[in-house]
Formats: sequence, C-alpha cells, structure tokens
Amino acid sequence: MIKSTFICQNCGAMHKKWSGQCNDCKEWNTIVEERAEGGLITHSVATGKTQGKLTGNDLTFETLDKEVSEAPREQIGISELDRVLGGGLVKGSAVLIGGDPGIGKSTLLLQTVCALANNGVRTIYVSGEESTNQVRIRARRLGLEKSPVKLASATSVNDILKSIEKEKPQIVVVDSIQTVFSPDITSAPGTVSQVRTCANELITLAKTKNITMLIVSHVNKDGQIAGPKVLEHMVDTVLYFEGDKEYQFRILRSIKNRFGAANEIGVFEMNDAGLSEISNPSELFLSSRKDLVSGSSVFGGIEGSRPLLAEIQALIAPSYLPIPRRAVVGWDNNRLAMIIAVLNTRYGLNLYDKEIYLNVVGGLKVNEPACDLAVACALISAFKDKPIPKDVMITGELGLSGEVRMVSQIEARIKEAEKLGFSKVIVPAGIFRIKSFKPEKYKLEIKTVKHIRDLGEMF
Repeated sequence: MIKSTFICQNCGAMHKKWSGQCNDCKEWNTIVEERAEGGLITHSVATGKTQGKLTGNDLTFETLDKEVSEAPREQIGISELDRVLGGGLVKGSAVLIGGDPGIGKSTLLLQTVCALANNGVRTIYVSGEESTNQVRIRARRLGLEKSPVKLASATSVNDILKSIEKEKPQIVVVDSIQTVFSPDITSAPGTVSQVRTCANELITLAKTKNITMLIVSHVNKDGQIAGPKVLEHMVDTVLYFEGDKEYQFRILRSIKNRFGAANEIGVFEMNDAGLSEISNPSELFLSSRKDLVSGSSVFGGIEGSRPLLAEIQALIAPSYLPIPRRAVVGWDNNRLAMIIAVLNTRYGLNLYDKEIYLNVVGGLKVNEPACDLAVACALISAFKDKPIPKDVMITGELGLSGEVRMVSQIEARIKEAEKLGFSKVIVPAGIFRIKSFKPEKYKLEIKTVKHIRDLGEMF
C-alpha cells in the first residue's frame, strides 16, 4: 500500500495534510509530501488487541553484571581530534560531523583519513558534493596526495553500500549525507525520509561489519544539524565544527559522545596547509592583548574538561536613540541585559541611556554563566575608563541580588591562570568552602568577592 505523508524538512514533524507553516517549528514552506510503501501496526489500549501484521522473534535478556571490555579505539594521530573523541575512533561506531559551509569539515576529514591511511588503516572517502579531481586538488594543496586513501564520488546509497562490502575498509567517510539518496524512496535527496533512510543503511552496515563511519551533515540557518532530529540519536557521536570565518581559529566541539565526555573541545587554526592543532589555546587567544586599555578583562572558562582563558571587551558610548543599541558577539544577549540590570540596581552604574558593545575576542562562543563577573568588570572598567591590570583573571556567576556565586572546576581555572603567568585572580568567596582548596599552594594572589559591591574598591 502506497501512502502519502507530509513531513517538515526543518524539524521532521509529520502532518496529515499540507499547510504553509509547520505547527512544531513554526517555519514556513518547509512541509513536503513524501510517498512510501508499508502498513501501520496499531494497538488499542481499550481492547488490548493489535491490528495489522505483527512478526518478530523472542528477545534474549541479559543481566547487568556481565563482564565487558573497553571498546577498541583507533588513534588518529591528530591529538586535538583524538581528545574530542575521547581517545580515538571506536571501531564500529558512527560519527556525525556538522558545521557551517566552508568552515573546514571536508578538510578536517581528509586530513583524518590520510593520517590513518599512512598508518596502514584501510580508508575510503566517498564524496557526494565534489568530484574526485576536486578532492585530489585539495589533497595536493595540503601535501597529502601520496596517502593511500581510496577515493570515490557517488550519491547512490546502494552503490556506496556495495562498494564498502567489496573493499572491506576500516574507516569510511561519507561527505555529505544530504547528497546521498535511496532509489526506493521517491522524494529528493536531502529530504527527511532520504536522510533518515540512507543514514540508517550506512549505520547498520557499520555496526554489522565493525566499520567506523564518519558522516558529514549540513546545518540549517539556525546552526543546528539539518534533517530529522532522529539522525543525531542514531549515531554514537555528534561533533560540531564552529568558528568565525573572519578568524583563523576553529573549534571542534563534542555535542554527544557515547564513548567519551560531551562538550569536549579541540582547537585548530586554519591556514594554507590546512588545519593545524593548537595545543595551548589560552595563550593563543590572549597573544594580541598587549596594550592596557579600559573595558578589557580576562575570563577563566571551562570548555569540556579543558580550562580556557579568553578576553572580554566592552565599549560604552553615548546614545542619541530612544532605545540605546546593544550589540553582543560570542555571548548571550539576554544575559548581558541581566548584567546591566544588576549593575544598575545593585552597583549604582547607570547604563540604560548608553550604547553597549560586548565582544569575546577570537571568535569564541561562551555559554557558561561563570562569565558574568568578567563581563561586569569589563563594563565597569569601560564606564569609568579605568583599565584592569593585564595579569588579572576573573571568574564567577552573578545572581539577581548581586551576589557572586561559585562555579565548577574553579581550581582548574586558577591553575591555568598561574600557568600563563597571571599574578592575581578574582573568584567567588565560596571557594574557601571547598575542603581540598589550599590557597598557599598557588603563587598568585587570590582575591575573593561575595557581592558585586565588593568590586567598588578595585575601580
């Protein structure tokens, strides 16, 4: 039986009929009719009867105390990538890599398969977006043309699956899943049904043959992985490659990882030779901070398990508009509004009639609330035109009453500041409630604050 369904190409929601706007994601003109064969199996709670054809085998259940071994890994040799993956690629796993167009996804994966192939790992690179000649040109530019990688250009999932079974590789890259199609589905490549079906076929083969599958995915205009959300649930690891194209820095972030820590990051630099690893990103992001100017502070953050210091810049200017402008790059605009309200009410700093510009230097995107205190200090410094010493690191969360709250992994932040030669840190007073904290083991000065008013003596 052939039936028609109407599926939103943005969120994957199913509708009984076509409409101009999706009820789930509220996007316009994203609902497309798709046709598929099959019947439905329904179960009535009232009668307890199942309608439709139901087939299957009995499951074999096991207990939790059965001995297991760690999943075998294949180290790539790119330490930043190995770090994000939790120690290397797990055999038989599926990894989804997303990112903005032109950010460097294909370059990273080409460097990855070449590094593995040079170590004797059988690798296949299947490109659906570029011809084999285009991939060779990129490999020659990166100096990787001698690597024994098997290369093909294909979009049919049946052709890809048959070739994988014939070649018996250990690592397979498919770039990208939005270009791959199944001839059994009438909808166009990139639609929800095509993406879901093709990804399921590739992942099933990877699990069956113990092949590591690296799948590239596009992103939508909101920066999320394009296609159905189930795609992220199907794979073992989801990596997101982010960065500002105006800067050379790129951050590879682990969004989901069944074999390692989530939110782990790896930092790279894009140059003529491809992507280079950055082993000490804190030093790199602070390298241009030479002149002592007002409105600049150093924030001690945590990305995954890695401490990372970043510079926060604030600029305050008179406004002649009824509603002063607020511009934020790399931070949450709503959180900036909250900090402005706290400074006005609890600190006595009137910023309501001023234009405020806030920037996280280097193209970084900071999401944790531990940045509140550093932003507040940058705003106070810019307002009073009084520079903060260059060797001071600041971290802490601000509450609506003006109190400075504790943040996680604060000792790791202090150690990173000490390693980079900072002489003073400003942290929440709650740090002394940590039993393991010993201030005497640090060579730098530790200044604690309980309330935003305690910053008055520093400016």
